[in-house]
Amino acid sequence: MNKHQVKGMTNRATGEIKQQVGRLTGDTSTVARGEATEAKGRLQQGLGDAKEVVRNKERRLEEREVDREVERRSRR
Repeated sequence: MNKHQVKGMTNRATGEIKQQVGRLTGDTSTVARGEATEAKGRLQQGLGDAKEVVRNKERRLEEREVDREVERRSRR
């Protein structure tokens, strides 16, 4: 889990809370701010998820390269 995923989850939760508070108090601007914060969190979390996918693929490629090099050297 990376910082974007954590911040995204935090913003999503904060946004949901703001929306609930806004609905309970009848404050439409608080509801709107909550929706915006939640949307920001979804984007941050999506960015974090994408970064994790890239990092995992990069690690797998590096591992394959190391495995190939070990195999190549063992054939000598």
